[in-house]
Amino acid sequence: MKKILLPFAGLFLSTLTYAQTLTVEKIMRDPKWIGTSPDNLKWSVDGKTVYFNWNPEKAMGDSLYAITLSKHTPVKTNAADRILINARSSGQYNKAHTQLVYTYYGDIYLQEVATGKETRITHTAETETQVDFAMQDTRILFRRNRNLFTWDIKTGLIEQFTDFVQGAKPVERKEKLSAQDQFLKNQQLELMQVLKDKKAKADAASAYTKSLPKVPQMRTLYMEDKSLGEVVLSPDGRFVVYRLNDEPPGEKTTIVPNYVTETGYTTDIRSRSKVGAPWGSFESFVYDREKDTVIAIKTSDIPGIKDKPDYAKQDTAKTKNRGVIISGPYWSEKGTHAVVDINSQDNKDRWIMLLDAANGTLRLLDRQRDEAWIGGPGVGWGNIGWVDEQTIWFQSEATGYSHLYTMNVASNKKQALTSGNYEVQDVTLSRNKQHFYLLTNEVHPGEKQYYRLPVTGGKAERITSMAGAHTVTLSPDEKWIAFRYSTSNKPWEMYIQENKAGAKPLQITTLAQSEEFKAYPWREANVITFKARDNEMVHARLYTPETAKRNGAAVIFVHGAGYLQNAHKWWSQYFREYMFHNLLTDLGYTVLDIDYRGSAGYGRNWRTGIYRYMGGKDLTDQVDGAKFLAQNYGVDPKRVGIYGGSYGGFITLMAMFTTPDDFAAGAALRSVTDWAHYNHGYTSNILNEPFTDSIAYRKSSPIYYAEGLKGHLLMCHGMVDTNVHFQDIVRLSQRLIELGKNNWELAVYPIEDHGFTEPASWTDEYKRILGLFEKVLQKR
Repeated sequence: MKKILLPFAGLFLSTLTYAQTLTVEKIMRDPKWIGTSPDNLKWSVDGKTVYFNWNPEKAMGDSLYAITLSKHTPVKTNAADRILINARSSGQYNKAHTQLVYTYYGDIYLQEVATGKETRITHTAETETQVDFAMQDTRILFRRNRNLFTWDIKTGLIEQFTDFVQGAKPVERKEKLSAQDQFLKNQQLELMQVLKDKKAKADAASAYTKSLPKVPQMRTLYMEDKSLGEVVLSPDGRFVVYRLNDEPPGEKTTIVPNYVTETGYTTDIRSRSKVGAPWGSFESFVYDREKDTVIAIKTSDIPGIKDKPDYAKQDTAKTKNRGVIISGPYWSEKGTHAVVDINSQDNKDRWIMLLDAANGTLRLLDRQRDEAWIGGPGVGWGNIGWVDEQTIWFQSEATGYSHLYTMNVASNKKQALTSGNYEVQDVTLSRNKQHFYLLTNEVHPGEKQYYRLPVTGGKAERITSMAGAHTVTLSPDEKWIAFRYSTSNKPWEMYIQENKAGAKPLQITTLAQSEEFKAYPWREANVITFKARDNEMVHARLYTPETAKRNGAAVIFVHGAGYLQNAHKWWSQYFREYMFHNLLTDLGYTVLDIDYRGSAGYGRNWRTGIYRYMGGKDLTDQVDGAKFLAQNYGVDPKRVGIYGGSYGGFITLMAMFTTPDDFAAGAALRSVTDWAHYNHGYTSNILNEPFTDSIAYRKSSPIYYAEGLKGHLLMCHGMVDTNVHFQDIVRLSQRLIELGKNNWELAVYPIEDHGFTEPASWTDEYKRILGLFEKVLQKR
């Protein structure tokens, strides 16, 4: 019999406690019981202090702590100082790193790095934002409301550079009289001396005004009914490049009802639109302040602007120019050149082009085309920098993995600085522009290590040394690094180290893990590979119980998506699931956590392996993982369960509906049930649009396959989910009802969004999951 369950309704299995003392209730408590890891590391302006968020006291919220290079014991900062510290950490340095500009409570401050002396630049009711140095560090650039201003460091003069106005340019209309009206006007002037005298005075005043020297007026930049996007000033102050965004007319957004409110009344939460909703248009312009002209940047001549994707080439309709979004420009230090990063709105193309600001023309430097979608670490959306006046750097997946390139913009000569079957995941150019600092997974897809690489290429010098992951923050003088480090069974701790190979890392925090958490022998995730049916090697985390405790059953966990990796050697963002997998292993289950097709960390082909078919290779990777367990770890293929949330919930549904003989039980949490109802930014990359590629949507949506359900299915969903809407699971439930399916149940969580926040909800959900597996998978 079908059941719809509220978390406070029905009977639960009694809490299971084992020798190792793990229980669902313990795992799903407020995470503070584990301990709180340091986060958001940032250096002081002088590079002698490291600040970080931390909560060893298990207070309601994190506090800001600090250590110095000479005193390594963390000290809590004064509450009154924290906003100012955070403001300075978000500031911008001049090229010599002798000055820092930042905003504090909406006003602008300039600080001398050596002395700490500060100058307050503005004290206004309005808010100043986007501060930086400009015009060869002689001025401070800032944005107030829509417009750009500069403050001259030497003279203190504030100059306005733009005058953006909402609305259309007024049309000047001259009075045009009919022949009859003109006759009457002439007659009045002929007959009435008083009118003739008044006209003579008015004409004389007008002539005098016209004879006066004209005061230069700033050009008004009319935005019509569009919104203002990016605004960039050239280093010499001559050019302002700006983007206007035109919102689509009549766009529909979804409504999410919120039932549990303080007032007792249901309220509506306005949420996103659905995939395929009309996009707006984006236009970029160059305002030449010297010539007082405005030129639209012409995109119709971009190479391949009319290219159709492969799946639509059979469409005989006339090709149109694709919509594009221009990011930038990104000027060389002296303003010799400017490049823009252009992405097509269908995300099949990325062009890096040289902009001639004087005439608004573009010249191609590099085109990256992907018949699936442009993506990968550091690829696209303005991730471009300058090595010198002639050389840019950027990342590309041209070889199938995201790597670092330089290009001479005069000759178009491109050089690959890194290569191999690994990803460059983060890039920073050194202050002297002699080296790049890289974060890569070259050692292993499940590690993140930090390197120094000459800008000319060659062998990279590895700076970090411990196996696992490092998230690095470089000191302003580049002599030190502060980083967070973790392993698969130990949460993040903070370290500092000299910024050189072979330097010894010094651990700063040691209280991230509570004594209660450390009392349990958490398993270090065993990262293994197995061969999929197409001979690709799949990475996964494997948890195996002691031989005497094996119950012959297995559980496969499917992580969420949005481009994510979980079969790695650092502390998982799925820490609750990691602990739950330890509990399952204690109970005798073998657990497999797979980085299926579409996961991050393995290059372009893995990333796009789900293109036009979600529930294809990403699902067969799960099926092949189950077979791997049956062949190698004594798992009964008839006693395999599967579960996951979000994308993991989607895969669970596809598994239970389309490969029902491979999984006896499944728990689908906050699941996408029909991709035509998800958001545009994520879904259109993978499946295009429902009205242009309906085949991909039908093939990829579980709601079309619900009749295939055989095993036992648990579905859990938050009722105020603004990401995957509750409507998704309601529609699927109705489909299951109409199909007469009996072996399913739905648990709803009235106050939860996509990511649950309440320990009671987490506990209820995972007690149900454990109960499902214990009931269905245990050998009878």
